[in-house]
Amino acid sequence: MNSLRCAGLRVPGAAAAAVAAAAACRPSAGRMTMLPAVMRRFTHHDGTRCMSGDREVVGYGVNGNPIYIDCPDFPFPAIRYREVTPEICALREKELSDWKKLSLQEKKALYRHSFCQTYAEFQHFTPEWKLGVGIILWTIALSILLTFAVNTIYDELPETFDEERRQAQLRRIIHLQIQPIEGLSSKWDYSKNKWK
Repeated sequence: MNSLRCAGLRVPGAAAAAVAAAAACRPSAGRMTMLPAVMRRFTHHDGTRCMSGDREVVGYGVNGNPIYIDCPDFPFPAIRYREVTPEICALREKELSDWKKLSLQEKKALYRHSFCQTYAEFQHFTPEWKLGVGIILWTIALSILLTFAVNTIYDELPETFDEERRQAQLRRIIHLQIQPIEGLSSKWDYSKNKWK
């Protein structure tokens, strides 16, 4: 019966036995048996509704999905935190009368039926920041070690990195007029023999 409800069928109480009997029918070897139930088109919400179980849908929630979440942006979840039990039904009947007659434990039980945590509990500062800081420090340490390893493995810089060699290369670029439109040669004044 639960599989039919999870599949999206609306099964009224009187017809439940007939649908259950029809669901028990299996196709035999010689003939095919038709199920009297009317199948509904599956939607992406059916799986979520199936997972929510017998919990009451009490609001719109996040994007209209029937899920429970403790979030300050959406303070009222779409469904209650726990499923309905006979104890909760008795407390709900008692809740309809004067609240002064309810004990503190009964009020807490009613609250915990609807919500998992209080505002103070789910907004409490958690130590998750330590993981982020630890990852950042390990990354910095590994990059420093990698820099030291690269500096010890490789020899000195090539001679083309010397200042004299770089100046000679710049003179050669200007002399050969390499990239005269937008490059370095465009910034050199050949008539005055200096930078523009």
